[in-house]
Amino acid sequence: MNLSYYIAKRYAVSFSKNKAINIITGIASVGIIASTMALFVFLSVFSGLKEFSLNFANASDPDLRVETSAGKTFFLNPIEEEQLKKSHYINSYSKIIEERVYFMYDSKELFAYIKGIDNRFIQVTNFNKNLYAGEWLEANSENVVVGADISRKLGLGLFDYNNGLEAFAPKPGKGDIENPNEAFNKALLFPSGIYSINEELDSKYVFCSIEVAQHFLGLKDNEITNLEIKLKPNADETKARAELAQILGKSIKIKNRAQLNDSLYKMLQSENLFIYLFSTLVVILTLFCLAGAIVMIIIDKRDNLKTLYNIGVTQTSIRTIFFTQGIIITSFGLVLGLVLAIGIILLQQHFSFIMITPTMPYPVLFEWKNIAIVVTTIIILGFISSWIASGTVNKKLFK
Repeated sequence: MNLSYYIAKRYAVSFSKNKAINIITGIASVGIIASTMALFVFLSVFSGLKEFSLNFANASDPDLRVETSAGKTFFLNPIEEEQLKKSHYINSYSKIIEERVYFMYDSKELFAYIKGIDNRFIQVTNFNKNLYAGEWLEANSENVVVGADISRKLGLGLFDYNNGLEAFAPKPGKGDIENPNEAFNKALLFPSGIYSINEELDSKYVFCSIEVAQHFLGLKDNEITNLEIKLKPNADETKARAELAQILGKSIKIKNRAQLNDSLYKMLQSENLFIYLFSTLVVILTLFCLAGAIVMIIIDKRDNLKTLYNIGVTQTSIRTIFFTQGIIITSFGLVLGLVLAIGIILLQQHFSFIMITPTMPYPVLFEWKNIAIVVTTIIILGFISSWIASGTVNKKLFK
């Protein structure tokens, strides 16, 4: 039987003398290489775009944000602050007052969020690094930092103390409004800096000191809308959440970056799935071309296979030979395609051959998980296509 199996292998695995079949097999092999490269490159490009998009969110969002589950504001007393300072998981925290208000400057108007911050805010998010003009605001001053889009729409200048930015917010309370001029809290603010991150954030915030925001919105000294937190390196988020709930009570909501940008993360996950399915479809088409080539080889060697079957080689053994041939071709294409694709990604990541703008390279990111996804996908689909192709070896073929 060992001699018969060896003879079968010599006959079946050797290339066909039919040039057309050899060309088709070669095309299938090249197709596997190309589809492997395409799958890995697409996943790496999307990983780069994902990281590029999330960098904008990471620039403005803390590790955790604490909000109240009842109403808009809550109180943070000195005892709770002392407990937060002693936390084993919290590196820094910042008290925030955030509210959507009406702004007016030189007969131009818009709605945006005023965000009152304390001195620890820049330790939590490093937001001040996104300034492109002016300087960061000082505590308990009337200076503010505005987004680039807000500055453009209102025509704001910096350090213009003759023309201030007017802010209006409805006064809290109940009852009818008798005098419209007394229905709003007013503040006169003076831009000292302009930040720029992306279009959405640049049109969203006007930063001011927390003291100004408290006075403007009529809040008490220890009354805030949320608490932004930076965790210590390698801190366990689950334990940090439990500790915050113990310190601040159960009437709070704690959100991480993914939850703060829920729509963005869902969009990125949907796009990632679409890219993977599209690339996998190309791989499926390529591997079934390989299956077709194996079937053609089987038909071409029909007379040889009859001879082998008649001298004692089993049908299962012959199927195994062609199945192995398909796996070998698939593995060869997988390895070569991955090597070429990894080389392309690493070259782009380190040398930036492809540019979006003269100063911005096309973002790509090498990740080991993408290699695992590609290897798993190609091996599984190669196994299926080889199994289907080898299944054409049956008793009818030997008649």
